[in-house]
Amino acid sequence: MKLSISVIIPVLNEELTIHRVLKSVLRLNPDEIFVVDGGSLDGTREMAAAMGVQVIAAPRGRAAQMNQGARLARGEVLLFLHADTHLPPSALEDIRDAMNNPQVAGGRFDVQLDGAGSMLKLVGSMISLRSRLSRVATGDQAIFIRREVFNKLGGYPEIPLMEDIALSRALKRAGRVACLKSRVITSARRWEKEGVWRTIFKMWMLKSLYLMGVSPFRLKRFYGDGR
Repeated sequence: MKLSISVIIPVLNEELTIHRVLKSVLRLNPDEIFVVDGGSLDGTREMAAAMGVQVIAAPRGRAAQMNQGARLARGEVLLFLHADTHLPPSALEDIRDAMNNPQVAGGRFDVQLDGAGSMLKLVGSMISLRSRLSRVATGDQAIFIRREVFNKLGGYPEIPLMEDIALSRALKRAGRVACLKSRVITSARRWEKEGVWRTIFKMWMLKSLYLMGVSPFRLKRFYGDGR
């Protein structure tokens, strides 16, 4: 019997991307899809509901939204997908193949940025390599995890930043982490807006400070993300 998979998508004012992302997810026929809205002021909720997926409300904050979706999900595997990230056609079968090993607690995909230019392609490759070596993923890599493991770990820590890093580090202690070679394609909008080198430095500094013990609540002020 195939493992059941629930897809959980946290959103906030994503009307420009949500239709395309949901269309691509629906093609894969997951067992459940939850769009978890953190208080959108545009047409995100209405667009998602019109496509027949479950739309639920949660307190604003990506971690809180994903936790709310996880509480309602019944799938054996939870797949957390950002609203500007697209799964490969083989995503669900790749996940099931990896999770058929009972020692695997969860995993993530390699990543490709959707912008043009060789530099963005290199950035995606370096993110994937770093993650493969460290077994720590960012949310853009579509983290997936057994529901029982997620519950045992207490879900995402409800912090304003680095919730994906925190969960990934806990996941390593819970079992093996699958690093799938199939790639998700995620938006390069932040990299294009702020500049590649500036964004690399900014992300490196934020992660380094977090790992040194600086509070995510303090780091959030420098991140510049409205979610």
